[in-house]
Amino acid sequence: MTISQITGSESGTSDNGPVDALIHFYRAFNSAEMAGLQAVWLSGDAPSMDNPVGGIRRGWTSIAEGYSRLFNGPAKVNVTFHDFSSQGGSDWHLFVGRERGTCVTEDESLELAFRTTRWFIHQDGRWRQLHHHGSVEDPDMLRRYQRMIFRK
Repeated sequence: MTISQITGSESGTSDNGPVDALIHFYRAFNSAEMAGLQAVWLSGDAPSMDNPVGGIRRGWTSIAEGYSRLFNGPAKVNVTFHDFSSQGGSDWHLFVGRERGTCVTEDESLELAFRTTRWFIHQDGRWRQLHHHGSVEDPDMLRRYQRMIFRK
């Protein structure tokens, strides 16, 4: 099964592999579902995230705080992962690609474009996200996005 983009609405590959974990991540993210994110992220202090909105976060507690701030803020964000490569071994998997989507508030909408890396590891019989890195090529889009996310 070849998947060219991931929105979180896909049925998955049915092998409980890293692609399924990636699909579960986007399903939870696009639904603003913290329990779903917690299920796909590695717990404890090992996971890390680095992006222009949340900065560097280390450990699931700090990562969850960033998601909570986003989900409980004034904007609704929805993204699709596309134009990605996928490579891995028996206990690790790396996805490198792009996200496109929208950020919407009551009075504004913004088209989003991010570069994204997601690293998963196989631990305790499950694929879990260990690291995420996101970046933005367009500084004007980034400024608008940050303003929309952090506006109260």
